[in-house]
Amino acid sequence: MHRQSVTRLARQSGSLPLVELPPPYLAPSLHFSKIRSPVQSSSFSSTAVAAAHGRDLNKTRGVSAIHRTGPRFKLGASKYPLPKPVSPEAIEKRDPSPNHGLWGFFPKNREALSTPEYDVSHGRSWSIQELREKSWDDLHALWWVCIKERNRIATSDLERVRLRAGYGEWESTERDRVIRVTQKSIKHVLRERWYAWEDAQTLYKNGYRPQEEDSQEAA
Repeated sequence: MHRQSVTRLARQSGSLPLVELPPPYLAPSLHFSKIRSPVQSSSFSSTAVAAAHGRDLNKTRGVSAIHRTGPRFKLGASKYPLPKPVSPEAIEKRDPSPNHGLWGFFPKNREALSTPEYDVSHGRSWSIQELREKSWDDLHALWWVCIKERNRIATSDLERVRLRAGYGEWESTERDRVIRVTQKSIKHVLRERWYAWEDAQTLYKNGYRPQEEDSQEAA
């Protein structure tokens, strides 16, 4: 493209030989500076001007975050009142409850990050034989105690990662493992009771009545 511009300049000048012409990378600037060709130019616009009206259809044109210039037209949000900020002194003070339920997701010292000494001080998991003697309400309460404790461990783990503490990971993982073993044992006991209930339903549908056997043995 630059060589074509140089050749065109040489033809129009006529007097200058091709050797005295400028280098090819200066040909476009020389071409537009000395040769006035009827090139149609218009200002840049991303929105077409409406025919027969000559007005700009872009309502947000002229808004600049650098020069802090606002829009030339009122926007739709300008008719709504803006909320006024409230100072911290004007906010009503509330006394925190010392026995709030959310404190159960934190250690006893109410800090987000538990210490390794606190995580390692735990007992063993509940065995299946011990859970078989528990009622439904006791199993339900124990299950949610395990859920709350695992949430507390997850909170400490997240805080440990955020602070890049570099300690306490093994203790929290071991405590979480013991809790998961208890949860698996609770599921095992509930599964046994479910199967026993299904077997009892089947026997009852087949005509089995345990009270009849007791009356026969008594007779």
